[in-house]
Amino acid sequence: MKRRFLQTALFCLLGVAAHLPLQAQTATLRVSAIPDEAPTELQRKFKPLGDYLKKETGLDVQFTPVTDYAAVVEGLATNKIDLAWLGGFTFVQARLRTQGGAVPLVQRAEDEVFTSKFIVPVDSKAKTLADLKGATFAFGAPSSTSGSLMPRHFLLQAGIDPEKDFKTVAYSGAHDATVAFVAAGRAEAGVLNASVWDKLVEAKNPNAAKVRVLATTAPYYDYNWTARPGLDAALQKKITEAFLRLNAANPAHREILSLQRASKFIPTQASNYDSIESAARAAGLLK
Repeated sequence: MKRRFLQTALFCLLGVAAHLPLQAQTATLRVSAIPDEAPTELQRKFKPLGDYLKKETGLDVQFTPVTDYAAVVEGLATNKIDLAWLGGFTFVQARLRTQGGAVPLVQRAEDEVFTSKFIVPVDSKAKTLADLKGATFAFGAPSSTSGSLMPRHFLLQAGIDPEKDFKTVAYSGAHDATVAFVAAGRAEAGVLNASVWDKLVEAKNPNAAKVRVLATTAPYYDYNWTARPGLDAALQKKITEAFLRLNAANPAHREILSLQRASKFIPTQASNYDSIESAARAAGLLK
């Protein structure tokens, strides 16, 4: 009789839990992002978006910065992070690490036609990418789509093998750091994503004033917001719809979109990043 009572009580509790609202079951939405810019900048960019997501989902939103790209992938794979801002290559790594469980929800419209910028000092004599042979060169982070993988892909297409044709290859760790590298003479050329470059120019960043764009890559897919495996489907839908509702005509939304360097957010899918996986395999970055 006692055992039957306990079983009945357990079933009742499970039944109640199944009908609890999302915020009662998941008190906090844990969010992170690849560290492609300085931690203070990532926090500044996320604050208004985090407040908006809290309002739209009814959950507390906690942003946790990480020190490297791999930490975001592991966070998603081990259920320590619920939602993450990933570059295209990092998403591919997360998809493989989770056996396809990581779910890309949305991307900026700009991420359908993303580009990278090759930069040199303003007084550099280089006129084409071929002129960089023999130079010292700075990529961003090794796992960066727009600061390493895709620029490397386009360099190889142009007949330039970074390990053979550059004097040295360095990794700055972040896009804004690459500009600082080249501006300070720590590298004779470098590459970063177009979004960060435009932001630095608009802000009249002193390092950006010391360099110029030498070339721009062809477009490719890049960043997205990805949910961890097993995140409640109803919550995924809420998050997706919240991003899709952001409208530049709304002053409050305009600030969020501006900080995210987005005109709007659009749905995305895993197949958009197949070409990035192919490029990574061709470069020997995936086994």
